Amino acid sequence: MTEKLFYEDSHMTEFTARVEICRKKGEYFEVVLDRTAFFPEGGGQYADTGCLGDVRVLDVQEKNGMIYHVTEGMLDEGCEVTGKIDWDMRFMKMQQHTGEHIVSGLVHSRFGYNNVGFHLGSEDCTMDFNGEISKEELWEIEKLANEAAVKNLEVLVSYPSGAELDSLEYRSKIEIEGQVRIVTIPGYDVCACCAPHVKKTGEIGMIKLTNIQRYKGGVRITMLCGFRALADYGKKEGHVKNISVLLCAKEEEVSDAAKRLKEENAQLKVKLAEMQKKLLEYKAKEVPEEEAFVCLFEEDLDGDSPRLLMNQVLVQDKTGCAVFWKTGETDFRYVIGSKTIDVRPLAKELNKRFEGRGGGKPEMVQGSLQGKEDEISTWMRKKAREVKE
Repeated sequence: MTEKLFYEDSHMTEFTARVEICRKKGEYFEVVLDRTAFFPEGGGQYADTGCLGDVRVLDVQEKNGMIYHVTEGMLDEGCEVTGKIDWDMRFMKMQQHTGEHIVSGLVHSRFGYNNVGFHLGSEDCTMDFNGEISKEELWEIEKLANEAAVKNLEVLVSYPSGAELDSLEYRSKIEIEGQVRIVTIPGYDVCACCAPHVKKTGEIGMIKLTNIQRYKGGVRITMLCGFRALADYGKKEGHVKNISVLLCAKEEEVSDAAKRLKEENAQLKVKLAEMQKKLLEYKAKEVPEEEAFVCLFEEDLDGDSPRLLMNQVLVQDKTGCAVFWKTGETDFRYVIGSKTIDVRPLAKELNKRFEGRGGGKPEMVQGSLQGKEDEISTWMRKKAREVKE
């Protein structure tokens, strides 16, 4: 059994231990010490990293009471080694995990919901609850959680006896065998938990609930605490300042400025669509009267423009109209239509000749193909004469 120093002092950053086992496993090594301050993955929290002597510790796992350190290099069995935790990472995880206890405790006391899923990721922390919470209620929970942090309450750890547990009300996501470790934040939460936490709630810093979404009949809440919350605030502040400059608006007015810009953009799109429609009408009128089946190659067409141009041509009593526009060096898209003939056979031959694909209804087909413009144009003119004949 490995002695768990992280339970004796969650703020221990350096320790000495004896190497009990060191064995090769794949490209790395598994090291067992007689004692360790490295917390193994568990309780929704990923493992600590750091060094054992000059050797990097990449992961830590616990199996049957023994803690295995996954290292980059070998250590001599029986030797004494100094372990150093990546403290900034450990402290960040303790901030998040202790913040999760406060939020989960508040949700449980306020709504009666249970935390049915917790994941402390590399960028944020998520909590899953088995009930609905509104955005307004989330803001209330966030405010109360930050009040708990400001109170700088002591985070208590205890190991109750079986009889004491029977009379104790505490949260737990799973059935626990053996000794139960209880983490208590007075007035806010009592929960069975295996992870290290901060010693006082003031160490958590800001608790920010950044997102809420429906998830498996309940909700998933995303949270950032302490330095993560500060970094997130800094990033978003930078975005707001940049947007403020771009919109020539005060920072507190960027939302209204963006709304106005969106409305102006919508109006411009309507005007552009009207002008584009008129331009297509002019293009259609430029088609020679003697052409019964028209073939057009156009630039800068998008959206419904090709179809609109085709229809403008067809209203001039043309037998048919094909519009092609380039999407690559030898790639084209097309739309072909007619009010008097079935254009599907023509499209089928076109696709076969130019490695194309597509289809549609008798009066209109659309698709894509590959080829050179002059070759496609020559082939289409030939087919147009056949249709005319």
